[in-house]
Amino acid sequence: MSRPVHGGNLAWAARLARCAPAELLDFSASISPLGPPCSVSEAIRAAFSSVVAYPDPDYGELREAIAHHHQLSPDWVLPGNGAAELLTWAARDLAELPGGCLRLTPTFSDYDRALGAFGCEPVDLPLLNSPQGWNFDSWEKSLLQTDLSQRGLLLNNPHNPTGALFARSRLRPLLPEFGLVVVDEAFMDFLPPARSQSVIDWVSELPNLVVIRSVTKFYSMPGVRLGYAIARPETLQRWQTWRDPWAVNVLAAAAGIAAIQDSDFQQRTWDWLTAANTQLYDGLTQLPGLSPLPGCANFLLVACEVSATALQTELLQRHQIYIRDCMSFAELGDRYFRIAVKTADDNQRLLDALANVLPNLEVAHAY
Repeated sequence: MSRPVHGGNLAWAARLARCAPAELLDFSASISPLGPPCSVSEAIRAAFSSVVAYPDPDYGELREAIAHHHQLSPDWVLPGNGAAELLTWAARDLAELPGGCLRLTPTFSDYDRALGAFGCEPVDLPLLNSPQGWNFDSWEKSLLQTDLSQRGLLLNNPHNPTGALFARSRLRPLLPEFGLVVVDEAFMDFLPPARSQSVIDWVSELPNLVVIRSVTKFYSMPGVRLGYAIARPETLQRWQTWRDPWAVNVLAAAAGIAAIQDSDFQQRTWDWLTAANTQLYDGLTQLPGLSPLPGCANFLLVACEVSATALQTELLQRHQIYIRDCMSFAELGDRYFRIAVKTADDNQRLLDALANVLPNLEVAHAY
């Protein structure tokens, strides 16, 4: 079985750990440990009788719920079979621009699939200039000196895999310059409204802007497959003609409506993450050979002086703990790993396991 590209491949990890998948403590997938909310479970049960009928092809109730959440018209909302499906149609639009598509690297590996499906070769803007040199502060300055009107920009914010957050004030002068901008806000839900840097409210004034959101990470239901795009109605109508009918099933639609209206769960998640992120980050900084990057979402990227894949194997075989290696990120390779933020007890279990196995691993050679 080949090394997985994404986190969350429990079958692969369980084979290495020599245990059942259910026995693993999974830090490899950035999913909230608090859900799914009870409201989602109840909504799925209530909707089960509806599986005998086709979904509403317009997803009227789901679009209304999402639109109300963001104070938009439903015409500006298109639900999809996960954010990945919607990224496919965004990539088709990006591929039509003669100047190509810019993206910050390292970045989410599924962008390669989406862009490659339409023959679009991305132009990479590296955030990592050297082993210890992250360029989060000035990457956009050189762009403003060039003609961007024939180019696209594919940006994820908060950034995956680093967890960096790009401020709206920095993005505002940049976005109107591009022919098309697609902002992937899959992890923006993890920031409370006072800290959010979402650009959804700019879609109505910037005709070149598309925002894509995931519902599954924040609400702990990746198996449901649900996301949505916010863009001008004519853009979404075009995407609708490209895709299969009934992209969202009735259970996913019911789950999405319940989730996005569950304000109690949202507040509980924000309260949990503030403390849990701090606990895990501080604990990692105390371990020799590990250098975590500060992150604003529910995951942390960690530089390590040992082989990350060897560390992953040791944690699986000795402690049945699964961390994500970063081999699928070409810029990071075997010197970084990424971990989800989980409950305080689970975070401590990981920290104790790391303290146990790190002394047994040889320090890797420098880059």
